[in-house]
Amino acid sequence: MAAWTVAARQAAHLAQLSSPKSSLNTSQAASLIHRRGLAGGSDHHGPPKVNFWEEPLSPSKWKEEHFVIVSLTGWGLLFYGGYKFFTRGEKDKKEEKVGEGSH
Repeated sequence: MAAWTVAARQAAHLAQLSSPKSSLNTSQAASLIHRRGLAGGSDHHGPPKVNFWEEPLSPSKWKEEHFVIVSLTGWGLLFYGGYKFFTRGEKDKKEEKVGEGSH
């Protein structure tokens, strides 16, 4: 319920600022609008995260974006390796059949 009232107050405040009858200039209006900025970026909870090459055997300490990149790369290599492993024999057999038929 409290969140609803806060949202209603902000909406009313913004409506008041955006009305053409307002005598506020743009710099005053901009200073009254609440901006979150980078509040979440400096709010550390727990141990600091490191680059994956600094702690290669501890994925729990990696930065989130590094974990995603390394994970997606690993899955891609796994699928590509599996594809190459299971389709390797078919290509050789087709080439041998073509070669035998032409002689």
